[in-house]
Amino acid sequence: MPVPIEWIIEQRFGMDIVPMPGLKRAFEIDAYITSDLAEIRVDLDVYSSFETRYRFSLAHELAHKLLHAEVFSQLRFEGLEEWKKAREGISEREYRFIEWHANAFAGLVLVPPDALAKQFEAAKRRLTQIGLSIEEATPAAWDTLQSWVGDAFNVSGAVIDRRGRDDGLWVSE
Repeated sequence: MPVPIEWIIEQRFGMDIVPMPGLKRAFEIDAYITSDLAEIRVDLDVYSSFETRYRFSLAHELAHKLLHAEVFSQLRFEGLEEWKKAREGISEREYRFIEWHANAFAGLVLVPPDALAKQFEAAKRRLTQIGLSIEEATPAAWDTLQSWVGDAFNVSGAVIDRRGRDDGLWVSE
């Protein structure tokens, strides 16, 4: 841990990771995969300043290559303006499913279930050492616990929260 997602994308799948200035500002997205599934283009600021978001975005875009190639192979676009137009050809329901699917894949790849359970147990012991129990944990304590576990995987606390709920390790509001 953490999962070497850059290496996997570049070496295992032979894809290029291409930083692009202003992607988030202009199009309100962190990254996208090209229609030929050969490149992941990522906002330069995300790439250089938000490592956990960057890693999740890479895993999310890899999911599109592995899980949704048939959808992307039907779309032809050069750049994001054309992507926005091509995207209109996908029903809202299908698009939401594809995005949910890619997010779930990214979470599982970056935070494998067995490793998450072990890190969660270690974080619970750490809470006990500072005088807190998981049963009495405040929202701030939960945020701290998720941050500790997130650090082990180099992902955000939000990813850990989602994975923990999905795996039944905890219930959160």
